[in-house]
Amino acid sequence: MITLRTRNGDKTVEPEAGLNILELALKNKVEWGFSCTRGTCARCRCFVKEGMELLEPPTEAELNRLEPEEIELGYRLGCQAVIRTTGTASVTHKPYF
Repeated sequence: MITLRTRNGDKTVEPEAGLNILELALKNKVEWGFSCTRGTCARCRCFVKEGMELLEPPTEAELNRLEPEEIELGYRLGCQAVIRTTGTASVTHKPYF
């Protein structure tokens, strides 16, 4: 299960391999801010508190947009963070603004 946390509350949903965090949130009607879906605006930025091992490695778009320290701390872009395998995770929507 993946718990998606936003300013409007939390929702626990079934993870789906191949979807990114943003797609999973939208599919499950979780309000998750975004603009571009290409990894440039960072409105979908999120903090992966638990379950980073369930995700594919950071994409080139994430490496270009996020600081190395952010990635090391557990920040990802929801539109780029693809679920690789199922398991337990906790992800919080954390845009810059």
